Amino acid sequence: MKMLLCGCWRRCVAMSFRLLFLLPAGLPVRSQGESQSDNKQMDNVTVRQGETVFLSCLQGEFVTRTAWLNRSSILYAGEDKWSVDPRVSLVVLNQDEFAIKIEDVDLTDEGQYICAVQTRSRPRTTSVHVIVQVPPKIVNLSKDLVVNEGSNVTLMCLANGKPEPVIMWRMLSPSDNSLSSDTEVLDIPFITRQRAGTYECTAANDIAVDVQTVELTVNYPPSVSEGRDVGLTLGQRGVLLCEADAVPMADIEWYRDDRRIFNGLDGIEIEDAGANSKLTFFNVSETDYGNYTCIAINKLGSANTSIVLFGPGAVQDGNSGTSTVFTPTCLLFIILLQLLLKF
Repeated sequence: MKMLLCGCWRRCVAMSFRLLFLLPAGLPVRSQGESQSDNKQMDNVTVRQGETVFLSCLQGEFVTRTAWLNRSSILYAGEDKWSVDPRVSLVVLNQDEFAIKIEDVDLTDEGQYICAVQTRSRPRTTSVHVIVQVPPKIVNLSKDLVVNEGSNVTLMCLANGKPEPVIMWRMLSPSDNSLSSDTEVLDIPFITRQRAGTYECTAANDIAVDVQTVELTVNYPPSVSEGRDVGLTLGQRGVLLCEADAVPMADIEWYRDDRRIFNGLDGIEIEDAGANSKLTFFNVSETDYGNYTCIAINKLGSANTSIVLFGPGAVQDGNSGTSTVFTPTCLLFIILLQLLLKF
């Protein structure tokens, strides 16, 4: 097959020479390597995609005809342009030099170019191979993902370029050097909430670097900080604090025994700020003393903690609040009902 392609190429060039130089069909056109023609192979020319490449060859004395060819197509025959490509143009043609240029070079321009010169004695060719380099471009990247904790995650990054780009994955934010990959795929088995963040794919070759990112969100059920009991005297202003951690963000509800507390009732204010919730008493009364429960709920589960508001004379250790310990039967039913409503 290789010999067949080589033979076809030589016949195409020979036909172009005959057409160009108006030689009779019976007059042989010497190919490269025959003794009656001078053939020169120049160093490869490397150009980046989108740039301009200049091709030049020496002329010398007693030149009757000259041309630039790309494979079997004639680009220029002397000053006459044969190519219909507007990117190809003549730079200089004189006794010393014949030069053309190709603007906005693309991959289709890569290949062999021949400068053919006909002198009074014999033909001469100068050939050069144009190599087109292409900067990397990421063409296929995993979309932003939302997964549940414990899932297996695979991130994919595909890129084109010439030379072929090297692809690398890393966890960008929060930075974690232990989580990286030097292939197109980054596997994260049994993902935890600590692995949530921004992941960066880098595609690099000798020309440039392309960088894109993927946001990875990890959902997990709520957890709440252990509540701290609060002691207040009558008439004082006091605050009970509930701190929750969950993705998606949890809804926080307050209960006094089995009765839910709503904002603004009985002189109590409930203020939610992100993952925190504050229950504020502006004027503590005897009836306010007792056990309070904070419940954090999202679609993956719930968690609760109890806080005791006590008055003077009550014996407390200041840290008797417990998480998910004191939960009356009615309160358990309310939590289950809330979870069912989430779905």
